[in-house]
Amino acid sequence: MIDLNKELQDLKYVAILGHIRPDGDCVGSCMGLYNYIISNYEGIKVDVYLNPIPSCFAIFNNSKKIVNYIGFDLNEDINEFPKCIQGSYVRKDPYDLVFALDCSDARRLGPAYSIFKNAKRTICIDHHMNSEGFADTDYIVPDYSSTCELIYNILDFDKVNKDVAECLYTGIVTDTGVFQYDCCKAHTMTAAGNLMEKGIDYSFLIEHTFYEKSFKQQKILGKALLKAERVYDDKIIYSYMDKDEMEEIDASPKDFEGVCEKLRETKGVSTSFFMYRQPDGKIKGSLRGTDDNVDLSRVANNINGGGHKKAAGFGLSDISMEEATRIVIEELIKEYEIGNN
Repeated sequence: MIDLNKELQDLKYVAILGHIRPDGDCVGSCMGLYNYIISNYEGIKVDVYLNPIPSCFAIFNNSKKIVNYIGFDLNEDINEFPKCIQGSYVRKDPYDLVFALDCSDARRLGPAYSIFKNAKRTICIDHHMNSEGFADTDYIVPDYSSTCELIYNILDFDKVNKDVAECLYTGIVTDTGVFQYDCCKAHTMTAAGNLMEKGIDYSFLIEHTFYEKSFKQQKILGKALLKAERVYDDKIIYSYMDKDEMEEIDASPKDFEGVCEKLRETKGVSTSFFMYRQPDGKIKGSLRGTDDNVDLSRVANNINGGGHKKAAGFGLSDISMEEATRIVIEELIKEYEIGNN
């Protein structure tokens, strides 16, 4: 456990970083910690650096203060990082303390890694199974639902206001699939219930950040469902969208949120995967499952990814979608055979 008050004592400059292509837990933990520090530590200047966030999370207070950067590759040169910034700045001098949140690997910080490696001190807070830690201090608990729940653990709850509670509650909701995934434990429900007591509109947060989809997202889902195929006695379902299809409906990576989960809901299916082509040509994929004997984090680790037992992600480079599909199916079948023997 981290003593946050001790860590922040006598500091002037703090940065908060999250992983590339931030999701609800990443944005929620970053903004929850940001709002907590600025509300309780008047003398500390805090900056949050993230890729542009999904629009549904713009409801978080102070989300407009996020310093957005573009680019997904690790950048070793601090002097090059400002070129990635969209309409804002990057502090040239080292930060007193940098938090890396919801990030299992330093490479997933993207270009913002240059801020991390130049910091005077670093802290990593994460809940991914494959996270080994890469900071001066690591607070990693894979058994917890989300990084937001871990942030909740280190805060003085009496000093948590509504702005902080909204961020942390949303991150817990999105990473547990509204409390339905097996990462959701009794302590998770306790944390969520306590955050609700801060006066948040929890029904709105769930609807707006988890269920509500844009018309474009609904079209993408429809296209993915029409293309879906099943294999391995119909236990595995998959779909994908290649570059030309994405261009046809002006789709971007942030529009694919939730597609893999919808595929997984198909009757008789225990594992789903969905893939799309990123702007840099690489293939990004998601895995979701319900079979207790199948560890999707192990599958993802074999194809340049990681995550949790029943929810993971991966990446593949310089191959066709057909070849990527073959590779993922082969890895899944291997895992099914290991897990069910």
